[in-house]
Amino acid sequence: MAEQSMTRNILKKGVIGVVVGMVFVIVAKATHFPTVFQVMFFIYAMLGAFVFILLDAPSMNRLQGGKAIVGLILFYLVLSGVYIGGATGLPQYDPEIEKGKIDKILKARRARTQRGKAEELIARAKALNERAASIDERLKALGGGAQVAVDAEAVPTSPAAAGDLVALGKEQWELQECYNCHKLFGKGGKKRGPELDNIGNLMTPEALRQKILSPKSWMAEGFEKQYKKGKMPNKYKDLMFDEEVDALVAFLATLKDSSVKTPKPVKMN
Repeated sequence: MAEQSMTRNILKKGVIGVVVGMVFVIVAKATHFPTVFQVMFFIYAMLGAFVFILLDAPSMNRLQGGKAIVGLILFYLVLSGVYIGGATGLPQYDPEIEKGKIDKILKARRARTQRGKAEELIARAKALNERAASIDERLKALGGGAQVAVDAEAVPTSPAAAGDLVALGKEQWELQECYNCHKLFGKGGKKRGPELDNIGNLMTPEALRQKILSPKSWMAEGFEKQYKKGKMPNKYKDLMFDEEVDALVAFLATLKDSSVKTPKPVKMN
């Protein structure tokens, strides 16, 4: 009878745990939690059911001496195995991918710094050339024949490498992680922002640039709440260089899939 009662208890509370877990998943999905959190909420519900099952489980015989030590070690091994196994089953962030994104962002900034140094050297060289020319004129006026000159053009420059602007813009989409809030090509998005597959037919490049640099300048129909809460961060004017914004705008302007119902943009200010 005790075994039957325990079996019924396991089945009853196990079913309750599954139902509660499903409720958690539905609520989490409705409030746009990522899939990994939905899975974690379900696991928590099942762990809670397991705890309640243990509370009604019959008492175990007391272990002493070596048996107690072995039992404790086995308990920790099983518990560790469950946690490690569960964690490996959940979606993982790849540190190498994140590191690659950071390297790409910093690479552009390092290149800008190097160009700045080169431009400073050129400016100094031109100033020296002008000063040398002035001295040369004064020497000529005094009857001297020496000439001093510095060729500013001899200073090497390091122009930014040209590339496919649209491809660079798509790279900026990934680096700035726009997919966290916007859905594109059927991927990404948490309903914080509209799908953008057809944005190129709805906004001009200048309007797209305004929206990126000043999020309050435009609002998507149906996203009034997100607009009021300022879901799109007002940080890209500080985070991105002009050429990076231009590339992102060029990429967005090519998105003209009319089969996707991208919400109509509304000019706000």
